[in-house]
Amino acid sequence: MMILLTGHSGFLGTEIKKNLQAQIVTLGRGQADIQCDLSKSCPELPAVDLVIHSAGKAHSVPKTAEEKQSFFDVNVKGTIHLLNALIHNPPKSFVFISSVAVYGKDSGIDISENEPLAATEPYGSSKIEAEEIVKEWCDKNHVSCAILRLPLIAGPNPPGNLGAMIKGVAKGYYLNIAGGKARKSVVLAQDVALIIEKAGQIGGTYNLTDGYNPSFAELSENIAGQLGKSKPNNIPPFIANLMGRIGDLIGEKSPVNTNKIRKITSDLTFNDSKAREFLKWKPTQVLEGFKIK
Repeated sequence: MMILLTGHSGFLGTEIKKNLQAQIVTLGRGQADIQCDLSKSCPELPAVDLVIHSAGKAHSVPKTAEEKQSFFDVNVKGTIHLLNALIHNPPKSFVFISSVAVYGKDSGIDISENEPLAATEPYGSSKIEAEEIVKEWCDKNHVSCAILRLPLIAGPNPPGNLGAMIKGVAKGYYLNIAGGKARKSVVLAQDVALIIEKAGQIGGTYNLTDGYNPSFAELSENIAGQLGKSKPNNIPPFIANLMGRIGDLIGEKSPVNTNKIRKITSDLTFNDSKAREFLKWKPTQVLEGFKIK
């Protein structure tokens, strides 16, 4: 099998390359078999069996109109350029790496794929638009299409919020809020990589989680154990709420506000039963398989 992989140098892309037993052609701006900035141009591509579109912009909060637009340049225009380049040699399967951010939820329990896509911020909105473009193109060109909506991704040296938690625990300044009881959906990068080929063959849109949805306290204690650190301390709810209100008064320069405190203390979990039924998805619980290095 010949596979074209975008985003190969990213966190998830690295795990995909490591775990797929196939001939992989990489496409990216840096060191890649095919060097191209998809947000700006449309490359010439070889005929392949499967395309895995893992490239995308995430892990940042836009502060300007230009920064907001960059999400659409990378996640939407980049996808359009890729699909245009494939039109003369459509693959058998196309797997698009999306995000649970498309639901636009800050809280909720057991959210399924049937939930309306209500994201309004640039990242989630750009992923919604890209999903629709991919589905329409695949349907028109008779390509099996799989969309994988991922929550927080765990694995060695992760980026984003999980990476920030690891750094905070390592340096001793991470604190759980209100006991760290809020549960969040997480999935191991390796498990995502291993299900991709089957997802491409079967097609469909799927949430992927570890099925357990660990709490912040469980995750931080797991990380502390791996680092040989003490269990993280806790900020009581009334102090956290006071910090949030003070942050509201300070404005954008404050690292916390009442909205952030609410997000941190609210459950946000997703239902992966569709993947378990159609893909025979059997993930490893993150607390058992998570290795930070």
